[in-house]
Amino acid sequence: MARARSEERRAEILRAALEVIAERGYRGASLGAVAGRVGLTQQGLLHYFPTKEALLVAVLEERDQWDTGGLRGSAESWRLELLGSLVEYNAMRPGIVQTFSALLGESVTEDHPAREFSPRRYAQVRQELAEVLRTEYGDGLPGGLTPERAAPLLAAVMDGLQYQWLLDPEAVDMPAAFQDFLGLLRPARPE
Repeated sequence: MARARSEERRAEILRAALEVIAERGYRGASLGAVAGRVGLTQQGLLHYFPTKEALLVAVLEERDQWDTGGLRGSAESWRLELLGSLVEYNAMRPGIVQTFSALLGESVTEDHPAREFSPRRYAQVRQELAEVLRTEYGDGLPGGLTPERAAPLLAAVMDGLQYQWLLDPEAVDMPAAFQDFLGLLRPARPE
């Protein structure tokens, strides 16, 4: 019972941290502001997350869990259509996408606490996307690329569309643009 309550509290803190980071950015977010949102003192929050950096990495990891619905490690379950559904889902939660995108952009600096997390995450994402592409196309895509060569391009399209959509949601229909991209990956139909 106590363990379940602790996990609930941890999840509550992560949601509050995501909100605070969305409002203020990582550098402007404080542990005190997160603690206040969940009715804890800053010292109480440190019981769950010993540093602001640990909280940030936990937020990023949790965001990935929300996105994959716990399917990590079972790429067999992922198909290109499911990636399209993920893009549609992200279009319904601009605050989370904005927070993740801002944190990702900040993490390219040497002193950012997510600096080590981001390359590890992208290595895993590329590997998972390569498996999705391999499941769909075998060892070679219609254009001749291997799944490993195409995976970083697929990740770049997904993240790049998010940035364009965040900047101008009226001009960029993120789900439709992603479906257009998937159409480019399909083999040409004989006429």
